[in-house]
Amino acid sequence: MIVTEKKPFQELLVSLGGINKVFLVGCGECATTCKTGGSVQIDELKRLLEAESKTVVGSCLPSAPCIAAQVKKELAIHMQELRQADCVLVLACGLGVQSVKENLRLDKEVLPALNTICSAVVDTAGNFFEKCSMCADCLLGITCGICPLTLCPKGLLNGPCGGMDKGRCEVDKERDCAWVLIYKEMEKRRNVQALKQIVAPKDFQKCIKPHRIIG
Repeated sequence: MIVTEKKPFQELLVSLGGINKVFLVGCGECATTCKTGGSVQIDELKRLLEAESKTVVGSCLPSAPCIAAQVKKELAIHMQELRQADCVLVLACGLGVQSVKENLRLDKEVLPALNTICSAVVDTAGNFFEKCSMCADCLLGITCGICPLTLCPKGLLNGPCGGMDKGRCEVDKERDCAWVLIYKEMEKRRNVQALKQIVAPKDFQKCIKPHRIIG
């Protein structure tokens, strides 16, 4: 899940500048779940833009705009409206924006309507929790399924810092220390001795961007 938030409407108006004819592209997966880029949000943005004398020539909602085959199919269906547009405004994460740009096949400006926050898991109540930094060197097998690189604000890999107090994080007193959580999990599994294993510094060569993975 990629978590997004709406850009302030005034910021969108500034980015649109003198552009009048706009086509809207949403996201049927992550942004719909975040309530930032689904059909409701497309309709809402359309009303706001039209109140500012902008013309929304059309819209579409690919199930996953970051997947080329899906966004190409949706854009092809709406090619007539797209040709009328001066700009395509994308209600999706940065991946979706760039995928639309790469697969549009028209020389149109493509702009983001959302800010991309992080990847996250979603609980049953619909809350979002960042739990993975996508570091390409996973530690979860060592740390009982709890990622210290992400859940510890300092990204410590070999136990808590000296500021940990009564199980709470030094940086955020309302947050449990990630390493206390790991220790408790190890206690349950009678595997506390594993804490003696020193984790080597991260090999950040593995997460040099951009990744390019050929299928």
